[in-house]
Amino acid sequence: MESATLARASPDSEQAARRTALMRGSSIEVSSRDDGALDQLAEMLEPGAAVYINHAAGDTHHGIVAAAARLRRAGFLPVPHIAARRLASFTQLRDFLARARGEADVERVLVIAGDADHPTGPFSSSLDILRTGLLQQNGICRVGIAGHAEGHPKIATAALDQALRDKLALAHGDGLAPFAVTQFCFEAAPILAWIERLAADGFDVPVRIGLAGPASVASLAKFAVRCGIGNSLRALVGRQAAIARLVTETGPEPVIAALAAARLPAMVEGLHFFTFGGTARTAAWRHHRIERGFDPIR
Repeated sequence: MESATLARASPDSEQAARRTALMRGSSIEVSSRDDGALDQLAEMLEPGAAVYINHAAGDTHHGIVAAAARLRRAGFLPVPHIAARRLASFTQLRDFLARARGEADVERVLVIAGDADHPTGPFSSSLDILRTGLLQQNGICRVGIAGHAEGHPKIATAALDQALRDKLALAHGDGLAPFAVTQFCFEAAPILAWIERLAADGFDVPVRIGLAGPASVASLAKFAVRCGIGNSLRALVGRQAAIARLVTETGPEPVIAALAAARLPAMVEGLHFFTFGGTARTAAWRHHRIERGFDPIR
């Protein structure tokens, strides 16, 4: 009887181990303006953890470099965002990269177009940034690019796929090691389908799966609409029993459980948590889940 019980329990234990492994390999985001969160991360993240520094409206490149330097001194791996449409000039990009490398030993960045409707300067896309050659000239070894698992509300899927091919080809040709960070989704199916298509098309690139850390459903819906997340947003809201639950907090546990059950390919190097509910809150939740596990149907 005892051996039969252990045999029945082993699949659940295996799934729990996979969920924990995904959590342990995860990265997280912080705002350069959130001094409180920067101070608290040392208590909740393991040394060497990757911490991405987002570039929202109103953030300055000086602030991003300062945040990167603080993270590096605290023993973390700073990964600044470079939002193409927020850059005023070639000179600004060059100076930012030089300072990020010199003051924070930044070796990897996440290059995105940014959500501004019109570019501030000469760059309108992440491909424009890659073409400058400034990344490798300033010691950047790895470059992250955005993966659109649910597509983009203003760009056709075929165009997104071609842009991905162009970015990967350019990065590889310039000696950069590319990786992809997906947009956040609220269900596993579109993420898994995108990764499968990526592999089928011959894209051999490490992938970080983007998920939203715990936050109220109303907050998640607001950011999802802003970022063009469609189908999985409907799945998220549909899971709520009543409108009143829109003000309650929800987390990505069901999605993580589904991803762990899917036996992800080796190209998936971990999760990446967007911190719409606050960086400190997401970091504390992440630490708690790694230490104590979680109910996958929460």
